[in-house]
Amino acid sequence: MINLTLKKMRFIPAALLAFSVLVGQSPGYGQPKASAAKSANALSAIKESDIKRDLFALAGDHFRGREGGSLDELKASVWIADQLRAMGLQPAGDDGTFFQFFHIQRTRITETSRLNIGSHQLVHGQDAFILAPAIASVDAPLVFIGKGTPDDLAKVDIKGKAVALEFSGTGPADISYRRYLFGTMSRRASELVKAGALAVVWVSDTPAQSYFERWTTSLERGRYDLPGGANTRIFSQAPTVWLPSSALEWVKQPGQQFTNVVNVESFNYPSVNIVAKVPGTDPKLKDEYVLFSTHQDHDGVRRAVAGDSIWNGADDNASGCVATMAIGRAFAQKPGKRSALIVFHGAEERGLLGSRYYVEHPTVPKGSIVAVLNAEMIGRNAPDSAAILGQQPPHRNSTDLVNAALAVNQTEAHFKLDTLWDKPEHPEGWYFRSDHLPYARANVPAIAFTTLLHPDYHTPKDEPDRINTAKVTRIAKWIYLTGWNVANRPDRVRVDPGFKLER
Repeated sequence: MINLTLKKMRFIPAALLAFSVLVGQSPGYGQPKASAAKSANALSAIKESDIKRDLFALAGDHFRGREGGSLDELKASVWIADQLRAMGLQPAGDDGTFFQFFHIQRTRITETSRLNIGSHQLVHGQDAFILAPAIASVDAPLVFIGKGTPDDLAKVDIKGKAVALEFSGTGPADISYRRYLFGTMSRRASELVKAGALAVVWVSDTPAQSYFERWTTSLERGRYDLPGGANTRIFSQAPTVWLPSSALEWVKQPGQQFTNVVNVESFNYPSVNIVAKVPGTDPKLKDEYVLFSTHQDHDGVRRAVAGDSIWNGADDNASGCVATMAIGRAFAQKPGKRSALIVFHGAEERGLLGSRYYVEHPTVPKGSIVAVLNAEMIGRNAPDSAAILGQQPPHRNSTDLVNAALAVNQTEAHFKLDTLWDKPEHPEGWYFRSDHLPYARANVPAIAFTTLLHPDYHTPKDEPDRINTAKVTRIAKWIYLTGWNVANRPDRVRVDPGFKLER
């Protein structure tokens, strides 16, 4: 294991900290703007024109896709903090700033690793992909077992050999096929290793090939986690290799040797949560917080698709960011009885790292967080479609909070709610893939608002001009009114007794 801490990047947290201190000391800073009209709330402050302007700024090419742990994520985070300051929100991060810095650890396959099949020398990240960065050293005969059916396996002894097979399986349609693909490869590879194989080589069939071209960029990066997390552990295991469909003919040739030497290395990078607040007006309730959650990072600059190498993440999750900014603007104009706490989580795409870190290191007492309303991908699909994650058991941890959101939808938002994606048997496991999850695990009432996946998800086509900003505005108002209700009711929303997730 090579532990390379990026010492040259240590100036970044200090520089941004100094910047935020200067911002926090601007004249007149921290004074919420008074609402022009004495209305019950500041819903009129949430405007599509603001949302569209902020969306094109944050999801434009200038921030280069805001990859977690990169300078681009940090630069976008400074921009967001500056917008929050200009709106009149107060800093609620560390040391009187808008920022809470943390480190993420990346573990990847080294450039010195080697992979040869017969006379073919393959480069990880170009010609082939190893599914998990783990130490391995294998030199064994390669046998091809067709599609790996029981009849195929009965014809050959795989013990002590590397096994190659063609991926086969229809699986669920559309986007869910991706999770079926990775899940099947991992499960079947484990079965073959238990039967004696020293390595497993998957060759894409026609459906799998499109995902090989589209999704393997994530495998180039390796694994990420908070330092000391499970994904930072270096271990040895039988390698699982994924090849394109063009390799099928030569992989079938008999008498080939599989040689694979894999080494891994580890790096630490800085990432950041952006934390702001609007103090409440009630002398007692202002010490409690309604937390509005989102994440600012995406995939950054990756392999070009149709000539575009910037994976902008306009829906994932600039849409959630600009909605949350609009909600902050509304609370700054008219605060609620409880305080509003706004958190933009860093490195969500790396495994919910920013929200996991914040739950373990909150900048307000954890028990003072009344509820979490998370915005995750809210700008695509049919204009009247949406979903609440955490609406139904076993994902529902607060009936009070869910009912508040449903009541606003019935009277104001009028979305047709999809309930399938919140079910535990849904193949995407969507509930477990956004920043409300660490809060729910900590028994904080938490839900997420989303308009679900679409074909441009995690591709360079997720551009700002494809976002329905009118829909984002409607959902921002829905989240705001739900949060306004929670902020002003006499009693806190409650956690359901016996709440327990299925995993």
